[in-house]
Amino acid sequence: MAGTSRTQVSIVALTAVFGLGIAFIILGAVSEELKTALGVTNAEIGNLVLTLFLTSVFVQLIVGPMVDKFGYKPVAIVGFLVASSSMFLLGTASSLGTATVACVLLGIGAMCLNTVGNTLIPVVLFGGKDPARASNFGNAFFGLGYVITPLLFSLLGSAGMSYKTGVFILCGLLLLFLLVALTASFPSVATGYEFSMAFKLLGTPAVLIAAAALFCYISLEVSMGTWSKPYMTELFGGAANPGAVARAGLILSLFGAAMMVGRFVTSAVKNLTAIGVRLIAVLALVAMAAILVMIMTTSSAVATAAVVLAGFVFAPIFPTIVGVTFAKFEPRLYGSIFGIIFAIGLLGGTFVPQIVGNLSVGATIQQSLLIVAAMAAALFVIALFLGVGSKPAGTARQAR
Repeated sequence: MAGTSRTQVSIVALTAVFGLGIAFIILGAVSEELKTALGVTNAEIGNLVLTLFLTSVFVQLIVGPMVDKFGYKPVAIVGFLVASSSMFLLGTASSLGTATVACVLLGIGAMCLNTVGNTLIPVVLFGGKDPARASNFGNAFFGLGYVITPLLFSLLGSAGMSYKTGVFILCGLLLLFLLVALTASFPSVATGYEFSMAFKLLGTPAVLIAAAALFCYISLEVSMGTWSKPYMTELFGGAANPGAVARAGLILSLFGAAMMVGRFVTSAVKNLTAIGVRLIAVLALVAMAAILVMIMTTSSAVATAAVVLAGFVFAPIFPTIVGVTFAKFEPRLYGSIFGIIFAIGLLGGTFVPQIVGNLSVGATIQQSLLIVAAMAAALFVIALFLGVGSKPAGTARQAR
């Protein structure tokens, strides 16, 4: 690819994962506002999260073939267009039913952006030679979405403006990204999901272990993204306490900022793929400790520090799992592998946050976080096996 074309397509890849970050954090960012506007409970917010991620599971399985058949560009266009439409619908929602439809559309748009962004990033960044490093750098822009989204709503809330204004701003931002995708020239290399290859890959230990690791990790990230704001609102005295919701939203922004910084820092480490497995195991333990502190503390300052620490240690886990796994296979299989491991991983993000919401009814979010700590412990155990199938040539032959 020419330099200008590579730069433009890199921008599309980075804005795609940025848009994915917006999609994954939006419900957490407006959770308290939605509860008031729609007259719903934590359990029903949990059901909206379930709708978003259950839709994403099924869509993720079919987006890869769409990339194979139609190329990157149409899928990117659909992703930005549908995601922006879902934001508009969420901003105009006056009932739980409308919000649910918005979440279905958001799942469709998010998975289009997810597949385009995460399969392009290891190809177009760092010359395609260090997938884990490239994935960390690219997914720092996912963290940027985690920062900007809740920060936007906190600032608007502090100014006495409606959360709907923020949703419409995000809608417009995604439309701007759409314009970039419309004018970009994408690589013709096929890296999409292939049904004939999927069954062979499903029998590959490296893929199955990576899928299990992502199941645990995505359940961690989505649970924290969804419930950190309500959790901090509780510690700040509840939604009736003036300023509590806005302050809690700022803490959620700090969580996203920590993820963003952590991924930029990790992307500066050369040959990250070689040490990725050990890094994931250590970070899983630290994440578990941070969540246990959140469960036990009564101090909002200590809780804030734990939330930020969790964001920082979460940062490299997802992209490093993806990068370490990609390094075992040929680039032509990236889409197939990503489709499998992310779809299975999304099941964690689908059900665990909803369980937290259900458990919090009649109790508190803080008391319901124990299941999230258990996911971190499970991730540590699974990380011990992530090195399986570490010889790229041999593993690539197995998948043929």
